[in-house]
Amino acid sequence: MNKRVKGWLIALVVLVVLVLGGLVGASLYFYNMTVASGKKSFVATGTTLKKSDPMYAEKKWYQDVPKQRWTEKAAGANLKLVADYVPAATATKKTVVLVHGFGSDKEAMGGYVAMFHKLGYNTLIPDTRGQGQSQGKVISYGYYESKDYLKWVNQVIAKQGQQAQVVLFGVSMGGATTMMTSGLKTPSQLKAYIEDCGYTDAQAEITYQAKQMYNIPYWPLVPMTSMVTKLKAGFTFKDANALAAVKKNHKPMLFIHGGADNFVPTKMVYQVYRADAGPKQLLVIPGAKHAAALSHDPARYTRTVKAYLAKYIH
Repeated sequence: MNKRVKGWLIALVVLVVLVLGGLVGASLYFYNMTVASGKKSFVATGTTLKKSDPMYAEKKWYQDVPKQRWTEKAAGANLKLVADYVPAATATKKTVVLVHGFGSDKEAMGGYVAMFHKLGYNTLIPDTRGQGQSQGKVISYGYYESKDYLKWVNQVIAKQGQQAQVVLFGVSMGGATTMMTSGLKTPSQLKAYIEDCGYTDAQAEITYQAKQMYNIPYWPLVPMTSMVTKLKAGFTFKDANALAAVKKNHKPMLFIHGGADNFVPTKMVYQVYRADAGPKQLLVIPGAKHAAALSHDPARYTRTVKAYLAKYIH
């Protein structure tokens, strides 16, 4: 091998090493942005109440209402999870378990808790693993969380008895988690689901956000970050799949989405709605942005939820 060819080969190897090193570094950075728990700069998580908030009264009520503290152990992990429980004004065995979104916590669910409280339900509002006051270092986009919420549902049943009637309700990542839970083996007391602005699967949502936020194409960063996620957290983005889960669901599901959602694009709700195998209903609120359908049109939202639950919860 002459010196020139050898030089080109060395240069090529160095270039490949540099490119791969750069991709690995970028994948680790993207992993910290998307999977590792902690504050996310691109998600509004402030819980400071402003009187300009259309849900101010409801959120203020939730801050002030007396709460019970419940705890649970995460599924398959030695992590302590915490939740607030608000009993209904009149004793009942009807309970809604609420699932908050990505980079959020139970404090953000005040408007929904107030709605269900007015409808006569007990409400259980956990902090998802790795968020809020619950332990954990990973956000798995519903893959692990769905199994955790099944444990919360079972705790409700254990405390309220076999006559308990439970609804699982989630917003954004919580909506996707709700859908993923529907694909598991669930107790008969879990009667119905409501998902609000959940995504089809984590890979599709992360691919969409990579393009929207950073103008980054799917290949190679998204699949490489998914590989890093498998190594560090034990799951891939494809594993967090709401679309596949609802195909196994045979219980009632209400799908809600904002018509102007550009964070989880509105088209995704039509995909999961068509795929769902159980009794189903769809509500798209025109003009509503991401996770804002309730505040955008509270009367229609509440009326729809009330009528939907009346079919299945008695």
